[in-house]
Amino acid sequence: MSGHNKWSSIKHKKGAADAKRGQIFTRIVKEIILAARSGGDPEMNPRLRTAILAAKSANMPKDNIDRAIKRGTGEIEGAAYEEYLYEGYGQNGVGIVVEVMTDNKNRTVADLRHTFSKYGGNLAEGGAVAWNFEQKGFFNVPSAGLDEDEFMLQALDAGAADIELNGEYFDIYTAAADFHSVLGNFEKLGYPVENAELTRVPKTTINADSFAPKLFKLIEMLEELDDVQKVYANFEVSDEVMEALSQE
Repeated sequence: MSGHNKWSSIKHKKGAADAKRGQIFTRIVKEIILAARSGGDPEMNPRLRTAILAAKSANMPKDNIDRAIKRGTGEIEGAAYEEYLYEGYGQNGVGIVVEVMTDNKNRTVADLRHTFSKYGGNLAEGGAVAWNFEQKGFFNVPSAGLDEDEFMLQALDAGAADIELNGEYFDIYTAAADFHSVLGNFEKLGYPVENAELTRVPKTTINADSFAPKLFKLIEMLEELDDVQKVYANFEVSDEVMEALSQE
């Protein structure tokens, strides 16, 4: 499991996602706005369709979704967001990739540099660590009531590249180019798809058991920044450490 999804599992167990729903909504709205620049019809715009699915999974009101689409298509005025990718290092050389959407690049860079420095990391030059991450499609399907072997066979037939049973969910990975077609195949099969996104999976990882609390604090504070959309890191932690951290 990638560091991104391991961290997501810990946050889920701690209930952090529910406590910061407003922040989640803000990030999804930004994604919808940017996606809608390429067209406001989700049937013709796969990125927008995925963003709307994320919004619905987060129980975002339909009015919020519609307003965000109209801002993206220019029907409603609003801030002009741009996408940027930043890279850095955490404790013990863990590589960190940060996706941002911002209307003020200078502010974003200053905030990132300050946060990396304050919590034991450092901002790096472009290309320093992104090479170690492969972009893939990712989504969950609840495992309750499903036969594991039968589901995995159907998932592979639907185009999934990799399937992992992770507690209450099957984690589905696809090639980035196949993401939207595979997602559509699962929907046609009638499976309830959750957390659909393009993610970054590390090619190599660093064991973080001995310094996980400090690393997770850095990741958490990066995610707290208003302009940050997603944070990825190439770490692994043992199940024992993950369970202990989720109880703190």
